[in-house]
Amino acid sequence: MNLETKLETIIRLTPQKKAGLKKLGVETARDLLTYLPARYEEFAGLKKIRDLIIGESASIIGEIENAKAEKTWRKKMLLAEAVIKDETGTMHAVWFGQPYLANMLKPAMRVRLSGKVQYKKGKLFFTNPTWEFLSAELQATNYKLQASTLLPVYSETYGVSSLWLRMQIQRLISQIRDWPEILPEEILKKYHLPDFERSVRAIHFPRTLGETEAAKKRFSFEEVFFIQLDHQLERAEHKKKRANPITPDSTLAKEFISSLPFPLTNAQQKVIWQIFEDIKKPEPMARLLEGDVGSGKTLVAAAIALQAAKSGLQSAIMAPTEILARQHFYEFMKRLEPFRVRIGLLTSSESQKFPSKIGYKKTAEVSKAQLLKFVASGDIQILIGTHALIQDKVKFKKLAFVVIDEQHRFGTEQRARLAKEKEEVAHHDTIRILKPSQIGFAKAIPHLLSMTATPIPRTLALTIFGNLDLSVLDEMPPGRKKIITKVVPAAKRSDAYEFIRREIHAGRQAFVICPRIEKPDGKQYKSVRAMQMFSEMKAVKQEYEKLSKEIFPEFKIAMLHGKLAAKEKEKIMKQFKGGETHILVSTSVVEVGVDIPNATIMMIEGGERFGLAQLHQFRGRVGRGEHQSYCFVFTDSKTAKTRERLKALETAKNGFELAEYDLQFRGAGELSGARQWGMSDAGMEALKNIKMVEAAREEAAMIVNEDPNLKKYPLLKERLERISQKIHFE
Repeated sequence: MNLETKLETIIRLTPQKKAGLKKLGVETARDLLTYLPARYEEFAGLKKIRDLIIGESASIIGEIENAKAEKTWRKKMLLAEAVIKDETGTMHAVWFGQPYLANMLKPAMRVRLSGKVQYKKGKLFFTNPTWEFLSAELQATNYKLQASTLLPVYSETYGVSSLWLRMQIQRLISQIRDWPEILPEEILKKYHLPDFERSVRAIHFPRTLGETEAAKKRFSFEEVFFIQLDHQLERAEHKKKRANPITPDSTLAKEFISSLPFPLTNAQQKVIWQIFEDIKKPEPMARLLEGDVGSGKTLVAAAIALQAAKSGLQSAIMAPTEILARQHFYEFMKRLEPFRVRIGLLTSSESQKFPSKIGYKKTAEVSKAQLLKFVASGDIQILIGTHALIQDKVKFKKLAFVVIDEQHRFGTEQRARLAKEKEEVAHHDTIRILKPSQIGFAKAIPHLLSMTATPIPRTLALTIFGNLDLSVLDEMPPGRKKIITKVVPAAKRSDAYEFIRREIHAGRQAFVICPRIEKPDGKQYKSVRAMQMFSEMKAVKQEYEKLSKEIFPEFKIAMLHGKLAAKEKEKIMKQFKGGETHILVSTSVVEVGVDIPNATIMMIEGGERFGLAQLHQFRGRVGRGEHQSYCFVFTDSKTAKTRERLKALETAKNGFELAEYDLQFRGAGELSGARQWGMSDAGMEALKNIKMVEAAREEAAMIVNEDPNLKKYPLLKERLERISQKIHFE
């Protein structure tokens, strides 16, 4: 057996156990050994049975003499009872409601029990004690009598209990004779990290909590280090590729800036010049542009696409939704119209080109086949669309610049499916986008700008997007007013309604966001609890009826959700933007890409159902005009944790501060889809430590610079090959 051995070959697994372990990400011996405890329970002091004192909490180590399942006479409750002995005496243990333990506790099995000592009918006993099986190996190395001991508790799933995991890990540790160390010895010494065997024993069976901290540090560093190593190798390979340089024209850039009705922020200008430095090189750019809602990322992309167009090259802008793609199309039209740039829009439901033959400031609907001909001939200089852009039939003449907007919203399954089509295909988490056959240059690949409006903590950006250079727009356009945010409990709902009524009477408009499209009928839920949980969530259709008939009958209200046809969505948004509709009730389809300057109210139902990053995105849909804007987050939750989390939305100065808050208090999962990347809890914990992330990045870069083929590090190379697919497509 080695650490890469599949568990099913060394442990007898039922189909239920296999499914549960797969859900936990545990398939090999190494996976099991590095499945870290979620917490520890502290056992009371270990004693001999003869030394136990009635009423105290204590632990014993003994041997099962016998065990049986019984039913209580009065309440007919099933229970398990066992007799335990050591060299000084015997005692009993009773577990109510757990009769199955009678089959698990075999005679002569060595166990440790912990609980409160009781005395009844001449017998010493524990009621519902904590217990664990002790292998001979563990008794010899870890369970000498001591003042206190710690019991690991693991996150469970259906069919896989914490107790079962603990027992299998114990057995596995006792069987392993060879403990290969993956991390280079110089790294272990430099950062004072324990070796692999010591870390495994310390994390699962520690003598003190201090032991666990050193082991956690080692596993956290290791996970981030491998992600960084993978990204550094990818960057090194990427730099070997050829790109078509785009020579920036400073005069053209100044003309573009002066054509805008407002000045660019210092941050925008800085980022544009950063990108200019990248795109003029013959090696392809790979850059992440991170900016808060409304910080002006689209203008940066437009400035670069203009340079490409005037150099005789093409650009592609890919967005996750049709609404956002259409929004970009109109924004690019407006900003680049003075420069006579030809722009196309391609989604699954529509295809347009700008300008039309009728008038230079108008668009024209064209067939998809015709639009693709324009793209292939180079007549369309900028093509904007959804994932429809990466279809095989879309071919460019000279594609040199690619933008992916809101890249984290392209789903994991979609990325994996695309990846399997051809080795050359890639997605937001890699630095290639289209097949070479689509680009128009035989050996060149486009410069890539990946953009996100979800503020990401620096540690997360450096880790997850380690193959990209990082640019940050940390400055908002001048004159933009801060959105006033209020968390509204049930008792204050009517006051909020009246405030919204006054705003609309004053000529403003409002969004209302709900978590669901409609209430469940109950048939799709397996339990009453699940049905009750989802039935409590506000739904668009029901909220639309309630607001139209009961709350705001004097206003015109529209409804928007993902099940509507694209043409219907476009019509509804056009009417709302034109002021024909006062209130728009919607699901999260308006999370990104909607710009309605007259909308000053964002009302969010069931605020506790959304993550802070998503709530911040909703809030960013208002505050785009000259009037003061407001965000009301309605919640019926009374828990202190929910109130504290939503309170952060009121007090945080910007999205970056909010993202840091979520990282500290909730983990990185909701910030940027980090859990899609297969990161363990240890890896997620590392993201809270900027020094650790930077150290792992630095060490990985040094190794790749000195030994790009990892010839000196065969174990590193072997391990990386096993996990690299997981890093990208988990």
